[in-house]
Amino acid sequence: MNTGPALFDSHTHLDIMGLPVPGVLDAAHAAGIERVITVGVDLESSRWSARCAEEYADVFAAVAIHPNDTAAFTAQDDVLAEIETLAGLPQVRAVGETGLDYYRDSSDPELQREWFRAHIGIAKRTGKALMIHDREAHEDVLRILAEEGPPDKVVFHCFSGDEQMARRCADAGYVMSFAGNLTFASAQPLRDAAAAAPADLLLVETDAPFLTPVPYRGKPNSPALVAYTARRLAEVKNMDVAELCARVTATGERVFGPW
Repeated sequence: MNTGPALFDSHTHLDIMGLPVPGVLDAAHAAGIERVITVGVDLESSRWSARCAEEYADVFAAVAIHPNDTAAFTAQDDVLAEIETLAGLPQVRAVGETGLDYYRDSSDPELQREWFRAHIGIAKRTGKALMIHDREAHEDVLRILAEEGPPDKVVFHCFSGDEQMARRCADAGYVMSFAGNLTFASAQPLRDAAAAAPADLLLVETDAPFLTPVPYRGKPNSPALVAYTARRLAEVKNMDVAELCARVTATGERVFGPW
């Protein structure tokens, strides 16, 4: 499906998809998705994302240690130093995904908070956007951002809060990126949150290969399918699809820089 106007996927994992990158990008282009941001979750995938973005002009990268992976690293200073070096590369436009995940118990919450604070510092020192993973941790994420002082550009990837959370993020100027679960029948609270969010603080993403939107739910996700999320978001916002895509594209350039 082509949305018509140009759009981009603000969060995907091209390495996890396990498919040749040129084919994934060709399919995205055919659907009107001109650019993607591929996101690292550990050192290996962060390095890969930076290399991918260097090779393909229509790909940017984000680099970080995912909160669920923080327990895997003992040499914290060395790991964070490499993440900061990668974050300084021109093709890397965000520090993420970092944050807190209280849904799983693979990493101690206090350890997650320590790494999250460190990533906030990296984003501020490198001038890159902070891309947040927030799962069942809204209050602590907002508290730590306030305590540390947020970077100029903050994105809540795969926004999962309610309407009140959306209003609090909007008051702080944080960008909210909505994924394919916005299209799920059970996701009315998420659609209520999207309805409450200002149009100039919205992004769309796939989180591919996860969170495939309706009508392809149950199959592997791909950047090409972000078009379905964009159409659903336009309906929620009572906006023309072309207007929504223009707003999302402008927000993406403001947050991640010019392509």
